Amino acid sequence: MSVSPVRSTEIGREGALVDLPIIETEEGLQTEELILNMGPQHPSTHGVLRLVLKMSGEKVIECIPVMGYLHRGLEKIFEWRTYHQGIRYADQADYVSNMLNEHAYAGAMEAIGGIDVPRRAEYIRVIVDEMSRCAAHLIWLGTYGLDVGATTPFLWCLRDREEILDMFEEVCGSRMNFNYYRPGGVLYDLPQGWLGKLERFLDRFADRIEADYMRILEGNEIFLERTIGVGTIPAHVAKQYGITGPMLRASGVDWDLRRDRPYGIYPELKTLRPVVFPDGDAFARFKVRVGEMRLAIALIRECIANLPGGAVRARLGHVWKCPKGEAYYTVEGAKGEVGIYMISDGRSPNPFRAKMRGPSFNNASGSERGREE
Repeated sequence: MSVSPVRSTEIGREGALVDLPIIETEEGLQTEELILNMGPQHPSTHGVLRLVLKMSGEKVIECIPVMGYLHRGLEKIFEWRTYHQGIRYADQADYVSNMLNEHAYAGAMEAIGGIDVPRRAEYIRVIVDEMSRCAAHLIWLGTYGLDVGATTPFLWCLRDREEILDMFEEVCGSRMNFNYYRPGGVLYDLPQGWLGKLERFLDRFADRIEADYMRILEGNEIFLERTIGVGTIPAHVAKQYGITGPMLRASGVDWDLRRDRPYGIYPELKTLRPVVFPDGDAFARFKVRVGEMRLAIALIRECIANLPGGAVRARLGHVWKCPKGEAYYTVEGAKGEVGIYMISDGRSPNPFRAKMRGPSFNNASGSERGREE
């Protein structure tokens, strides 16, 4: 395509006015570039993001992510709360996959303190982590369907997620901010009859993935047209931006912290086989997340079958004092690597420093390199 003289202006990255050219397509049609602001939504909502899109017709030729609309000073809050109180605030870093954030925070404390987690607690942790992963992927899948014009899957996803949240409420008393993890285990054991209820849900959920989600989305020509070859992020670009999790594996990079930087009992689970697709486009990201829900079901079933008896929390006494030291603990979150770098001075009841590494900043930054092929 060729560029003709300037016809309009846009606001650039630094706020200055810059020129917009007229684009002449290969078919000989002239189209003027359009700047489209995707977001931000109301600043009181969660996960606020703005994407400045430069459009040529229906094709995105440039994407500039603008982040930081809802910075809450979480790391400073950690420094002003005790170690146990910090677990409650780790929940709020990502309200759709809370358990995984709690795991990273509690794991950092355990690494510094040299705390051994009872076997039963390790199995329970995998169960609630994978349930949280499914709940997060259901929110992603439902809103993804809305974005491409499919309303019905969104309602189905909310239905299944509600069942997961109801079961979380039976375990820890809360549907959203769980405050369930503790250094050395979990707060409560599983209620009587809860595992049977979970198994029945897994049976229904596995059937719904195939009969509902895959049938109405993967079998829909409009969905395929709007996802295959769209927003492609090659493997080398994903690595450059530090992208992790499903986005990285959808670009063909076989990297999963549960296997490659193992923690808990994940190395013992025979059904752990990370889902990887090479294409790097929007459809590959859909396939990876659906595959991860199938994988989560298999991991939970394996843990239920092998769940040992015993205590669910290590005995640390009524007042636990974190020894001096530092540690970085990571888990495979629903969106990617979730890590906590924690420093203890050995004196204060609060962390001297608690730095959270979330996946979304890197993942969203990489969107500026996504292209339609």
